[in-house]
Amino acid sequence: MMLTTSAEARADLGAAWAVLRDVTDWPRWTRSMTSVERLDDGPLRLGSKARIKQPGMQPLVWEVTTFTDEAEFSWTNHSPGVRTTGRHLLRSSGDGATVITLELEQTGPLAGLLHLLFGRRNRRYLSLEVAGLKAASEARG
Repeated sequence: MMLTTSAEARADLGAAWAVLRDVTDWPRWTRSMTSVERLDDGPLRLGSKARIKQPGMQPLVWEVTTFTDEAEFSWTNHSPGVRTTGRHLLRSSGDGATVITLELEQTGPLAGLLHLLFGRRNRRYLSLEVAGLKAASEARG
């Protein structure tokens, strides 16, 4: 199961990346996050971990599994019966703006059931996140 959403921010790639990479600040600009706690020091990078609390959910630990500076990062959470990956992609649109694409993919034996139970909430959270990232990027840049 894969969910995708995109938006174009009137901000350059550097501004959007700075907002995206500062994951502990996400609860300030999206209501889909109650708290984000980094479990390591330094800038976000491959292997970084964070504990995320979202409304209506137990805290989950996410690990960065792909990372390309100023372009994208993905992180993954493993729970019994399902693997969830959140992908965050930024692309310059060539006119000083940045295209933001967020993806959520769930795989494993329980992925279909979780989609039936929580798909609507997941789509809502993804929409809140792309809108918040767009607004925070535009405010910064």
